[in-house]
Amino acid sequence: MTLTGKMLIGQHATAGNREAIQAINPATDSALQPAYLGGNGEHVAQACALAWAAFDVYRETSLEVRATFLETIAAHIEALGDELIDRAVAETGLPRPRIQGERGRTCGQLRTFARTVRAGEWLDVRVDHAQPQRQPLPRPDLRQRHIAVGPVAVFGASNFPLAFSVAGGDTASALAAGCPVVVKAHGAHPGTSELVGRAVAQAVKACGLPEGVFSLLYGSGREVGIALVTDPRIKAVGFTGSRSGGLALIQAAQARPEPIPVYAEMSSINPVYLFPAALAARAEALAQGFVASLTQGAGQFCTNPGLVIAVQGPALDRFISAASGLLPNCAAQTMLTPGIASAYTSGIDTLTGHAEVVAQGSATEGPNQGQAHLFVTQATAFLSNEHLQAEVFGAASLVVVCANNEEVRRVSEHLEGQLTATLHMDDDDVPSARALLPVLERKAGRLLVNGWPTGVEVCDAMVHGGPFPATSDSRSTSVGTAAIQRFLRPVCYQDFPDALLPDALQQGNPLRLRRLLDGQREA
Repeated sequence: MTLTGKMLIGQHATAGNREAIQAINPATDSALQPAYLGGNGEHVAQACALAWAAFDVYRETSLEVRATFLETIAAHIEALGDELIDRAVAETGLPRPRIQGERGRTCGQLRTFARTVRAGEWLDVRVDHAQPQRQPLPRPDLRQRHIAVGPVAVFGASNFPLAFSVAGGDTASALAAGCPVVVKAHGAHPGTSELVGRAVAQAVKACGLPEGVFSLLYGSGREVGIALVTDPRIKAVGFTGSRSGGLALIQAAQARPEPIPVYAEMSSINPVYLFPAALAARAEALAQGFVASLTQGAGQFCTNPGLVIAVQGPALDRFISAASGLLPNCAAQTMLTPGIASAYTSGIDTLTGHAEVVAQGSATEGPNQGQAHLFVTQATAFLSNEHLQAEVFGAASLVVVCANNEEVRRVSEHLEGQLTATLHMDDDDVPSARALLPVLERKAGRLLVNGWPTGVEVCDAMVHGGPFPATSDSRSTSVGTAAIQRFLRPVCYQDFPDALLPDALQQGNPLRLRRLLDGQREA
């Protein structure tokens, strides 16, 4: 497939007329062809108009048609073969196995949402039959289902060129809900985005759906993004990226005459708690697992373990010593973009001014590489210095040494909202962990025991979210089948004749859904 450098507005390849986006191979610092001219407000309006025209038709497609569409997207992405893998590797500097795994995850989550759509439980059908004889007032017939909120704007992420981008989790869950999607591609991987975008567009056509179900736009500045969020036909936003970028979109969305939700995943340092018995039993093994998690993918994960919290003592000293001995053997890795590499260096410089550097990875040998760093500070310093809680996107972590369990609790209460919190513990640590658990439940969306936070499983039970600033809405998840709930709203139908009801609510239950019927869940 020849890359065109054009946007996809419905089924039409359209050239932009704003400043060009040029992908950079971060491993070589060389530009990749073609250049992608950015779109403008008119292009956004065209895509949104098509999405709005498609909405009422697409949201009422049958469960089978919509599920088949999601599966068809996955098949078209897989059919791209090595062309997609090669381009993604060139645009990100990520190793080939990582991109291959991410393609598998992307297609897997599309198929998982297809299963979810077919099951229909997300419709949350509730029926309360009429009670005309009820006293003192009769009850009408009431039936509820969930419907799609409307067209959704999705912003591609820098660190996952497939799984959190054009056909990633936000797009998959929005399409599953019945929402047309307009994607703004990330400027770091425009070629990868075009390839995947064309696969989605091909699936739209193959399934006979309205062309406005999917569009793909490019833009180097704020024009396209702000125009998307403020277009009155867009009813929700999915975003993964920086806190500053997410807050700008939230502000724009709330300033609209009709404010809309922005589901933004933004910032997390993912505290790891090392409890005393676990530390005493296996400090060296914990250090090995920690360093592997910290340096995986150059630390460019939103769930990277950026903070370690433990009580002072010989066991913690062993952990720090072991981690410090392992880190110098960790090679510097190419980061996703020159901008991310520069921001990482700046973050390291800031931390160096406020905490002790106890270990570094191997020195950088090429452009845009990140050198791993481990820092140590005391709890009293952490509690009084806001710089020590800032996210550094990359393989950097800070050990906070606490005097006792009460200081661990104070540090925990001081934390901002997080995506994850990890507890390494043995049986003797259960009382301490239990005492801390209520705090951590308030602070994080996913709690782990004796694992590492990197790696987010796509399944029904997963929560990839958390209190601000981890996300802008702690009631939601961006990974797992519950992500579909972000793009739905309930509608109640009172005293409707059966012929006018949607299939999901008809008396005969033609979709064979599991309903809540007069307060009882059907088998």
